[in-house]
Amino acid sequence: MRFYYPKSFLKLIFIGFSLVVLPLFAALINNAITVDRLADKSQEAVYQAVLATHNSRTLIELIVTMERNARQFVILGDQSLFDAYLRVREKFRNTAAEFASLPFDLAQMSELDQIRQRERKIYVMLTENRSEPEQLKRAVEAFVPLSNLAQALEARSRDLIDSEVDSMQKIAAKARYIIFWQLLAMIPIAVFLVIGFSILISRPIVQIDSAIRRLGDGEFAQPIVVNGPQDLEFLGKRLDWMRLRLIELEEQKSKFLRNVSHELKTPLTAVREGTELLSEGVVGKLSAQQSEVVEILRHNGIALQRVIEDMLNYQAVQFQKSDLQWQPVRLKPLIERVAAEQMLTVRAKGIKLDIVCLDITLDGDPEKIKIVIANLLSNAVKFSPQRETIRIRARRRDNEIVLEVIDCGPGIAPDDKDKIFDAFYQGAAKQGGYVKGTGLGLSIVREYVMAHYGTIKLIDPITHGAHFRVTLPVNHAEPA
Repeated sequence: MRFYYPKSFLKLIFIGFSLVVLPLFAALINNAITVDRLADKSQEAVYQAVLATHNSRTLIELIVTMERNARQFVILGDQSLFDAYLRVREKFRNTAAEFASLPFDLAQMSELDQIRQRERKIYVMLTENRSEPEQLKRAVEAFVPLSNLAQALEARSRDLIDSEVDSMQKIAAKARYIIFWQLLAMIPIAVFLVIGFSILISRPIVQIDSAIRRLGDGEFAQPIVVNGPQDLEFLGKRLDWMRLRLIELEEQKSKFLRNVSHELKTPLTAVREGTELLSEGVVGKLSAQQSEVVEILRHNGIALQRVIEDMLNYQAVQFQKSDLQWQPVRLKPLIERVAAEQMLTVRAKGIKLDIVCLDITLDGDPEKIKIVIANLLSNAVKFSPQRETIRIRARRRDNEIVLEVIDCGPGIAPDDKDKIFDAFYQGAAKQGGYVKGTGLGLSIVREYVMAHYGTIKLIDPITHGAHFRVTLPVNHAEPA
């Protein structure tokens, strides 16, 4: 699946961060607007309820004052009392008009209209029937039901406050509910975006890391392709260029090894044949000193041939695992044959071989397993002091074979433990003989062991020396 990336890795990170934060930011703004609206509505509702209560109480006080002035006027007949009534009535009308401007329900508006209408009737009765005591008395008595209506309106205003408070509580609860579910919905969205952009960001990084690891392990067959921002894709192209250059260098190195090995092997064969003829006395009997020199030539000719074989084996080790010739291999005869082939060098140093191996059979390539055993034994002989013992152990453990080669040499220096299986690496320990090794023996061993889906480890010795442990599966089965 092809993903479309921005041009730079930094821009990808910025876009990912923005998209992750954006839903949370939007939810925060929406919640802030909701809370602000709720606060404004609550403030407005409370203000109107308080204003209604205040006006209703003011109406009651003004009605009481008008009633008192009207009664005094009816009893005393003083015009100033009637004028005071008129002034209070004007305040009543203004307060009633302000009250009527508030957004009330129909019941409150109906009660307020009744109060205003009844007050108007009382005013008409007081102004038009000044000379009729009975009408004036009836007008004054009409203030009682008017006061009752005002008190009922004041009670309804109090109920309005309670109703508004209850309504605000319901609205607040609904707002909390909406905010909760908004935040809850934002969590999977944010998690999805975080995971998605983590994959987008980590994918090219993982590809680059995998490519570098393959280059470090010497795996050059697979092309390096990095899918991501343009700058990382360019980095992938540069890594692929490096891969091609390494392949070219490997081919040059392989060609060089083939040519050098071939050019050395031909004259070395002549030298070996000549020393064999001399040691057999074909050209005449040799003196003791001459025999010693010939033996030195013969011994170092064998060592030099082994070096050349290591170089050829290292070249041959660059094969596919399918090239192995799988067949049942009896391990004990194979170990004995390797020991016999190296017996001359073993006896020359007075070394004793302690071999413990049961009759074990495993699936493998006999030639490659023989090279593994030969290289490990050769290393052990090379680094072991004279008249020491080399132990070779082979046993079956569940569905695998464990092969161990243990010598009494100087061992592996701590700084060399992580490098001894690298090609051409030679440790700090001194080697015996006149011909220096190539540093390919253990590298070849590792490649052949891995080709058999096994492992090789350097075990920390109890006292001194080197202890190598090879583990091979009994049955051939390629891992899925």
